[in-house]
Amino acid sequence: MSLPDLAYPGLPLGPSSSYIPGPGTHLHLESSTIHASIAGRPTFTPPTAKGSKPTLSIPRLLPSPTHAPIPSSNVSNTNTLPTVGSVVLCRVTRVKSKQVDVVILVVYGAEGKFGRGGEGSVCADEWQAVIRKEDIRATEKEKVVTAEGFRVGDVVRGVVISLGDQSNYYLTTGRNELGVIMAKSEAGNKMYPISWKEFKDPVTGETERRKVAKPF
Repeated sequence: MSLPDLAYPGLPLGPSSSYIPGPGTHLHLESSTIHASIAGRPTFTPPTAKGSKPTLSIPRLLPSPTHAPIPSSNVSNTNTLPTVGSVVLCRVTRVKSKQVDVVILVVYGAEGKFGRGGEGSVCADEWQAVIRKEDIRATEKEKVVTAEGFRVGDVVRGVVISLGDQSNYYLTTGRNELGVIMAKSEAGNKMYPISWKEFKDPVTGETERRKVAKPF
């Protein structure tokens, strides 16, 4: 099968019957499908031995505290600016009672054709943004508890609804296809969604509440 030009965390890349998961990917146990763990351009390494399978991997594109950034055509030279209506992927950095702080990692066009051939730009810098309590869900907003929708480290799909102030963009996850697309459990294991409000740890069997994004 052909690989997408740009993958986002959680995107299915191929069956484990055809590939071996490499750096930047992980195996979804329930579906036996290899998914992207980070944003970037997927590649595969041909098998080195007869009868073995090629390895799927995604090179890390963004700088981290302990690694120098790796140049890539996926990273914008001028840094991509989110605009109102842009679909974005972001990482949760702090959960407060009235808002969730995130950093934007990938910006897509307003049509939001992510994962279906649409092109996204990995940000050279991380843009600060917030998801206010009233923008988490479209209904029963008064019942929303931010800590039951997000945890630090979650990867979230959202839409920019306002350029906000000088410090933050404002995002919404108030649609079915928006919300957490990748999360780790308190035990540190990658989880998979089992409903619109829960992820499950395949190792411990424990479930955790999230504002889950509807899969494609």
